[in-house]
Amino acid sequence: MARILLAEDDEGLRTFLAASLRNAGHQVADVGDGLLAERLLDEGPYDLLLADVVMPGLDGVELARRAAERQPGLRIVFITGFAAVALQGRDRHRLGARVLSKPFHLRELVQEVEAVLAQAS
Repeated sequence: MARILLAEDDEGLRTFLAASLRNAGHQVADVGDGLLAERLLDEGPYDLLLADVVMPGLDGVELARRAAERQPGLRIVFITGFAAVALQGRDRHRLGARVLSKPFHLRELVQEVEAVLAQAS
């Protein structure tokens, strides 16, 4: 079981993602914006940050930068429909992040999370 911090501003999507990850056996803290997610970092450590790139308050890339500073080695997966535009390759590689592009099936999400967590082992 992994501890996952999920930051996604679309409430319906966030609910489905969190439920899917919980059904896969993970502990999930889910919030609707980057600033709230940043506050939850202090309740870590987390095994994985799953963050939308475009969010109110604090975007996912900046959230990931701050999270990686606080918790080196944190695994990061961005979920976005704007990956090519909003996420510079340099940022993604520097953070060691993976990108899951919307739309995706919940099964794909769980598989991606499992693959990223397996790399951490």
